[in-house]
Amino acid sequence: MNAAEYWYNLETGVVEEGMVSPGYDRAGPFASRDEAARAPEIIKERSRAWAAEDAAEDD
Repeated sequence: MNAAEYWYNLETGVVEEGMVSPGYDRAGPFASRDEAARAPEIIKERSRAWAAEDAAEDD
């Protein structure tokens, strides 16, 4: 049995189980509903980390 995947709907801010919304409205997948609910925070954290990596490579 496959574990459930959770997605964060970027348009509505709702956590969805499975691929309910179109791909351009979804962030994920996440392993848990709680993790998916934190998607905006996780996205910001990852963006900051990628920006820092890019800046370090440019130096």
